[in-house]
Amino acid sequence: MRRVLTALVLIPSVLFVIFSGPPLLFTFVVCLMAFLCFEEYSSVVAAQGVRYPKWAGHAMGLAFLLASPADWRLLVVFTLLAMLLALRADSLTQSLPEASALVLGLMYIYGAWRCAIPLRELSPWWLLFAVALNWVGDTAALVCGRAFGKHKLAPVVSPKKTWEGALGSLAACIVVGAALLAWAPLQIPLWRGAMLSAATCIAGQLGDLAESALKRGAGVKDSGHSLPGHGGWLDRLDSTLFTLPVVAMLVL
Repeated sequence: MRRVLTALVLIPSVLFVIFSGPPLLFTFVVCLMAFLCFEEYSSVVAAQGVRYPKWAGHAMGLAFLLASPADWRLLVVFTLLAMLLALRADSLTQSLPEASALVLGLMYIYGAWRCAIPLRELSPWWLLFAVALNWVGDTAALVCGRAFGKHKLAPVVSPKKTWEGALGSLAACIVVGAALLAWAPLQIPLWRGAMLSAATCIAGQLGDLAESALKRGAGVKDSGHSLPGHGGWLDRLDSTLFTLPVVAMLVL
C-alpha cells in the first residue's frame, strides 16, 4: 500500500514538471534528483569501504549537468581532479578505488541526468517516454514474475527477478511505448516506436540489475529509505539512469 501511495504522489508531480514546469523549476528538479541519487550512491560505495569527498563529487557533477552545452573536456578535467583528490587517501591502496568510484558516480548519476535536459528541449514527450516506460516495465515485471516466474534471470545479482518477468516487462513496454509515441504529437510510426520501446525497456532492466549488483556487493538491501515502499531515490530511479542516455542517443 505504501508503494502505491508513494507512486500516486510522485507520478502527477513528475507529469507537471515535465509538461508544465518552467525551465528554472525543471532544472532545479533535475539537479535535486541527481544530488539525492549521488548521495545514496556514495553511501553504497562507502559501505564497501571506499570513501571520497562527496562535496567534490557534487560540485563537479552539478558543473557538468549545468554546462551548456556539456563539454567532453570537462570529463577529462574531472577525471584528473578525481585522481588528485584520491591522493588524500589514508592508504595509497585506496587511491585507485576512490578515484574510480568518484568518476563512475559522476557519469552514472550526473551524466545520466544531464541527458534529461536536451530530451525535454526536443519534446517533453521524449522525456516522458524515457521515464514512463520504467513505470510500465517495473509493474509488468512484478505481475508477470509473480504469476509465471520460474527461471531466474540473474540469481547472483537479484534472486527474485525471472526471465518470465523480464519478458512480460518487454512485451508491455513495446505495446505501451509504441502506442504512446504514435498517439503523441511526435507521431512516430508503430514499428519504430516498438523498436525504441524495446531498446528502452532492456536498458531499464539492465540499469536495475546494475544498481542491484552495487548494493549486493556492499551488503545493503536499499540505497536509502526516503520513499516509503520503494527504498531510496536511487532504488526508484536506477532504471531511469540507463534509459535517459539510451533514449538520448537514439533520438537526439
